[in-house]
Amino acid sequence: MPATSRVRSRIGDVIEIPTPKGLAYAQFTHKHDTPPRYGSLLRVLPGLFPQRPSDFSELLSQPPVFTTFFPLGAACNRGIVRIVASEPIPSHSASFPVFRNWHRDRNGKRAGPWFLWDGLREWRAERLSPEQLREYPPLGVWNDNLLVERILAGWRHEHDV
Repeated sequence: MPATSRVRSRIGDVIEIPTPKGLAYAQFTHKHDTPPRYGSLLRVLPGLFPQRPSDFSELLSQPPVFTTFFPLGAACNRGIVRIVASEPIPSHSASFPVFRNWHRDRNGKRAGPWFLWDGLREWRAERLSPEQLREYPPLGVWNDNLLVERILAGWRHEHDV
Protein backbone atom coordinates (compact mmCIF):
# COMPACT_ATOMS: atom_id res chain seq x y z
CA MET A 1 0.00 0.00 0.00
CA PRO A 2 1.34 3.50 -0.72
CA ALA A 3 3.00 5.55 2.01
CA THR A 4 0.72 7.77 4.02
CA SER A 5 1.17 11.19 5.57
CA ARG A 6 -1.55 10.66 8.19
CA VAL A 7 -0.80 11.57 11.80
CA ARG A 8 -3.90 9.98 13.32
CA SER A 9 -3.26 6.26 13.68
CA ARG A 10 -5.56 3.39 12.71
CA ILE A 11 -5.42 -0.33 13.39
CA GLY A 12 -3.14 -1.93 10.78
CA ASP A 13 -0.83 1.06 10.43
CA VAL A 14 2.87 0.36 9.96
CA ILE A 15 4.91 2.66 12.17
CA GLU A 16 8.45 3.82 11.35
CA ILE A 17 10.67 4.23 14.41
CA PRO A 18 13.97 6.08 13.84
CA THR A 19 16.92 4.70 15.84
CA PRO A 20 20.62 5.60 15.83
CA LYS A 21 21.30 2.38 13.89
CA GLY A 22 18.55 2.56 11.28
CA LEU A 23 14.81 2.46 10.87
CA ALA A 24 12.72 0.00 12.86
CA TYR A 25 9.10 -0.89 12.12
CA ALA A 26 6.07 -1.94 14.13
CA GLN A 27 2.43 -2.57 13.36
CA PHE A 28 -0.44 -1.09 15.38
CA THR A 29 -2.64 -4.14 15.96
CA HIS A 30 -5.03 -3.32 18.81
CA LYS A 31 -6.38 -0.44 20.86
CA HIS A 32 -7.15 -1.11 24.52
CA ASP A 33 -9.87 1.31 25.64
CA THR A 34 -11.48 -0.33 28.66
CA PRO A 35 -10.24 0.81 32.10
CA PRO A 36 -7.44 0.70 32.84
CA ARG A 37 -6.69 2.05 29.37
CA TYR A 38 -3.33 0.95 28.00
CA GLY A 39 -3.85 2.42 24.54
CA SER A 40 -2.07 1.37 21.35
CA LEU A 41 -0.58 -2.10 21.07
CA LEU A 42 2.48 -2.35 18.82
CA ARG A 43 4.00 -5.53 17.46
CA VAL A 44 7.64 -4.64 16.81
CA LEU A 45 8.96 -6.25 13.64
CA PRO A 46 12.43 -7.77 13.14
CA GLY A 47 15.36 -5.88 11.65
CA LEU A 48 16.79 -2.42 11.21
CA PHE A 49 16.80 -0.79 7.79
CA PRO A 50 18.97 1.95 6.24
CA GLN A 51 15.94 3.16 4.29
CA ARG A 52 12.21 2.49 4.21
CA PRO A 53 11.22 -0.73 2.40
CA SER A 54 8.97 -0.21 -0.61
CA ASP A 55 6.83 -3.21 0.39
CA PHE A 56 6.03 -4.35 3.94
CA SER A 57 4.31 -7.66 3.13
CA GLU A 58 7.39 -9.85 3.69
CA LEU A 59 8.31 -8.04 6.91
CA LEU A 60 4.75 -8.32 8.26
CA SER A 61 4.67 -12.04 7.49
CA GLN A 62 7.36 -12.60 10.12
CA PRO A 63 6.47 -13.00 13.80
CA PRO A 64 7.06 -9.88 15.88
CA VAL A 65 10.19 -9.58 18.02
CA PHE A 66 8.13 -8.25 20.91
CA THR A 67 4.81 -6.61 21.76
CA THR A 68 4.17 -3.57 23.93
CA PHE A 69 1.75 -0.75 24.60
CA PHE A 70 2.94 2.64 23.38
CA PRO A 71 1.48 6.20 23.37
CA LEU A 72 1.18 6.15 19.59
CA GLY A 73 -1.09 9.15 19.12
CA ALA A 74 1.20 11.49 21.06
CA ALA A 75 4.34 10.10 19.37
CA CYS A 76 2.81 10.60 15.90
CA ASN A 77 1.67 14.13 16.74
CA ARG A 78 5.17 15.05 17.95
CA GLY A 79 6.91 13.49 14.95
CA ILE A 80 8.76 10.93 17.10
CA VAL A 81 7.41 8.07 14.95
CA ARG A 82 5.70 8.13 11.58
CA ILE A 83 2.84 6.22 9.97
CA VAL A 84 4.26 4.94 6.68
CA ALA A 85 1.68 2.39 5.50
CA SER A 86 -1.50 0.61 6.41
CA GLU A 87 -1.60 -3.15 5.93
CA PRO A 88 -3.83 -6.06 6.94
CA ILE A 89 -2.86 -7.59 10.27
CA PRO A 90 -1.34 -11.05 9.74
CA SER A 91 -3.11 -14.00 11.36
CA HIS A 92 -0.21 -14.55 13.81
CA SER A 93 -0.80 -11.04 15.24
CA ALA A 94 -4.60 -10.85 14.99
CA SER A 95 -5.52 -12.00 18.50
CA PHE A 96 -5.01 -9.87 21.58
CA PRO A 97 -2.10 -11.37 23.56
CA VAL A 98 -2.09 -12.52 27.15
CA PHE A 99 0.15 -10.24 29.21
CA ARG A 100 2.02 -11.10 32.37
CA ASN A 101 2.73 -9.01 35.44
CA TRP A 102 3.90 -9.42 39.04
CA HIS A 103 4.36 -7.44 42.20
CA ARG A 104 7.77 -5.99 43.02
CA ASP A 105 9.33 -5.70 46.45
CA ARG A 106 10.94 -2.51 47.77
CA ASN A 107 14.16 -3.32 45.89
CA GLY A 108 12.35 -3.72 42.58
CA LYS A 109 12.71 -7.51 42.50
CA ARG A 110 9.87 -9.80 41.50
CA ALA A 111 7.83 -10.87 44.51
CA GLY A 112 4.91 -13.25 44.62
CA PRO A 113 2.97 -15.03 41.89
CA TRP A 114 2.45 -14.02 38.29
CA PHE A 115 -0.72 -12.31 37.16
CA LEU A 116 -1.96 -12.93 33.63
CA TRP A 117 -4.30 -10.55 31.78
CA ASP A 118 -6.11 -10.95 28.45
CA GLY A 119 -7.38 -7.39 28.08
CA LEU A 120 -10.57 -8.09 30.01
CA ARG A 121 -9.85 -10.35 32.96
CA GLU A 122 -6.90 -11.15 35.20
CA TRP A 123 -5.93 -14.45 36.84
CA ARG A 124 -3.10 -15.74 38.97
CA ALA A 125 -0.37 -18.22 38.00
CA GLU A 126 2.26 -19.50 40.42
CA ARG A 127 4.73 -20.41 37.67
CA LEU A 128 5.24 -19.74 33.98
CA SER A 129 6.96 -22.10 31.57
CA PRO A 130 9.84 -20.88 29.38
CA GLU A 131 7.39 -20.94 26.45
CA GLN A 132 4.93 -18.71 28.33
CA LEU A 133 7.76 -16.29 29.21
CA ARG A 134 8.54 -16.04 25.47
CA GLU A 135 4.91 -15.77 24.42
CA TYR A 136 3.39 -13.49 27.09
CA PRO A 137 4.67 -9.90 26.98
CA PRO A 138 5.20 -8.02 30.23
CA LEU A 139 2.37 -5.57 30.92
CA GLY A 140 3.27 -1.91 30.65
CA VAL A 141 3.31 1.18 28.49
CA TRP A 142 6.72 2.14 27.11
CA ASN A 143 7.86 5.59 26.05
CA ASP A 144 9.86 6.19 22.88
CA ASN A 145 13.24 6.09 24.66
CA LEU A 146 12.61 2.65 26.16
CA LEU A 147 11.14 1.39 22.88
CA VAL A 148 14.27 2.39 20.92
CA GLU A 149 16.61 1.12 23.65
CA ARG A 150 14.96 -2.30 23.62
CA ILE A 151 14.87 -2.50 19.82
CA LEU A 152 18.62 -1.79 19.67
CA ALA A 153 19.35 -4.28 22.46
CA GLY A 154 17.52 -7.11 20.67
CA TRP A 155 15.17 -7.36 23.64
CA ARG A 156 12.59 -10.14 23.83
CA HIS A 157 9.73 -10.93 26.23
CA GLU A 158 11.70 -13.63 28.03
CA HIS A 159 14.38 -11.08 29.00
CA ASP A 160 11.97 -9.53 31.53
CA VAL A 161 11.74 -12.09 34.33
